[in-house]
Amino acid sequence: MSLRVFNTSTGQKEEFIPLREGRVGMYVCGVTVYDYCHIGHARAAIVFDTVYRYLQHLGYEVNYVCNFTDIDDKIIKRANEENIGWQEVTEKYIQAFYEDMGQLNITPPTTEPKATDHIDGMLDMVSSLIEQGK
Repeated sequence: MSLRVFNTSTGQKEEFIPLREGRVGMYVCGVTVYDYCHIGHARAAIVFDTVYRYLQHLGYEVNYVCNFTDIDDKIIKRANEENIGWQEVTEKYIQAFYEDMGQLNITPPTTEPKATDHIDGMLDMVSSLIEQGK
């Protein structure tokens, strides 16, 4: 059984061929954790959980990465409103996210990085782009 996907570059449906045989990397932009989940978060989780499970069903080894944006102006604003640290805000809403996704029977991604764990890499990338004039 093969999977056909729409290639936005060619405008055609094409057979899905992974870059590495038998393996698929799937990155999904996750939630910014300053409030409880809404129906849009649930929809995205259900869609990509379905894709993840289907790829596994087809026999692919899937590295599914979905991040948490855990520092943002909205998070800082919420921390100030609640008179708590921004880390407390993010942990509260990450926990609520896990509870909500559990109720929906969503399979957790392989990896769930937090943005704050990668700030040095982001700064290096931005500096490199500036140096290249991009």
